[in-house]
Amino acid sequence: MKMKENQIITDCRIFTADAEKPYADSMILENGRIKWIGNEQELPACGYPVIKLGSRRVLPGFVDAHMHPVMLADMSRQISCLPPNVHSIEEMTGKIQEVRERQGQEAWILGWGYDEGKLSEHRSPNRWDLDKGCSDAPVCIVRTCLHIRCVNSRALELAGIDRNTPDPPGGLIERDENGEPTGILREAARDLIARVMPEKTKEDVTEDLLELGHLLASQGITAMGDMGNLQPGDHFTEYCKAVEKGFAQKAALYYMWEYFAEDESFRFLPEYLRNHQQIRIAGLKLISDGSISGRTAWVKEPYPGTEETGMPVCTEELLESAISFCKKYGCQLSVHAMGGAAIDWIIDRISREENWMNGAAPHLRLEHVTEPDSRAIRQAAEKGYGIATQPIFLYSEIESYITNLGMERTQKTYPIKQMLQAGIKLCLSTDAPATAWAEPSNPFVSIKAAVTRKAWDGTDCGQQEGVDLETAIRLYTKESAEIAGFEDIGQLKEGYAADFIVLDQDIFELPQEEIDTICVEETYINGKQIYKRNPAGKIEICRNRR
Repeated sequence: MKMKENQIITDCRIFTADAEKPYADSMILENGRIKWIGNEQELPACGYPVIKLGSRRVLPGFVDAHMHPVMLADMSRQISCLPPNVHSIEEMTGKIQEVRERQGQEAWILGWGYDEGKLSEHRSPNRWDLDKGCSDAPVCIVRTCLHIRCVNSRALELAGIDRNTPDPPGGLIERDENGEPTGILREAARDLIARVMPEKTKEDVTEDLLELGHLLASQGITAMGDMGNLQPGDHFTEYCKAVEKGFAQKAALYYMWEYFAEDESFRFLPEYLRNHQQIRIAGLKLISDGSISGRTAWVKEPYPGTEETGMPVCTEELLESAISFCKKYGCQLSVHAMGGAAIDWIIDRISREENWMNGAAPHLRLEHVTEPDSRAIRQAAEKGYGIATQPIFLYSEIESYITNLGMERTQKTYPIKQMLQAGIKLCLSTDAPATAWAEPSNPFVSIKAAVTRKAWDGTDCGQQEGVDLETAIRLYTKESAEIAGFEDIGQLKEGYAADFIVLDQDIFELPQEEIDTICVEETYINGKQIYKRNPAGKIEICRNRR
């Protein structure tokens, strides 16, 4: 069922995400936008063809405001070190051996997603583990948080890392009792490897994005915030080329400032900032600390049983230069801040600034915000900062959280309900692929996690911070769009783009524990069908429908 530009959509159950008119059963689409929405008995006469959806549930297209699409597309071709593919370090080395047998000696072997909490050995792999899988070619496995790389001895050799190599600012080369590098590189130290790894061609990136667009369409994701890469590079051109070949999603791109701060020629062209463009540049991204699961988040209360409080990984100079740039160009500043100390540092500094942006989007986006205290929450609300958080972290990484924080402290993390009650503008997202889940970008897993506040194994993650289903969907559509600066998507509302999805089950009638069983049957962007799930459950992509 392929939509034309002008249609009447009826016989469906629409949740609009518009607080003034949350439910409807009919829409008039005109030139890719919603001309009218409401109840069928009030439907204006217009003479357009009528499409009936058989009482199926319709939602606005999901907006994943914090993900890493280029990295996700690349990692989909690498070894997945997560269940059900890998359950142990031994299985991981077996997968490495399989890849080595298929490719040449000098070719890098790459993997992603390992989480020591899910490995049967309950520890991180090290260089000697990876050497068992392959010792004559470089191997690099990225932890699920993306803040830690584990590499083999050959990769260390290529990067020139040995016992005499100093820790880089904001990074840590883990060493054994004899001072030898273990192959585990934390935070900024991971860049020591990135410098010697082969770069993908621009054509490779374009093709990867096209394939990723198909996956996202099947998950109902119609727009995204690209929060940068963990290595130098600008992919704006590749996105535009992918659009020419049929990439349909809308994207707001954020540049990882640490890779551009020293480039005096780097600037934004005004036409790239325009909110109505399919691909636009939204702002800069900084990383102020690490992850809870990697014990590198900069926390105020030490990790249990230790004196460790994580680490800041951003210098004051880098933060100041980012603020100056964003003020000059009127663009957003996005800052990764998980631990309470990192959150306080960023909020206290930006609180000295007036809002430098014109429009509804917040000038500061805080990413993750795992352990904010009441003062930080109050300040963020008063200043109008946006927060993009990820309930799927607790859902999928519960083992690491309990190990690193303890149960009581874990249940207080990601206080979504508390932040909403304080008036903070907040949205849900996945941070895919930095998510310890086999399908890291699946919105329904994140929604289930936000509503139930239970982990994948049923562990109570702090149910007092759960939100109702309507709120969770709004946080994944309307609020996500506004935090990422999209002006006309995220709601099914008159004047907005006709970006919507049709579900195979009614999300409002399912038990909460079954939300993640929902499949998207059809996805539409600007009123045109870009995806349809055939009766056999296979993906059917509607190509080149721009």
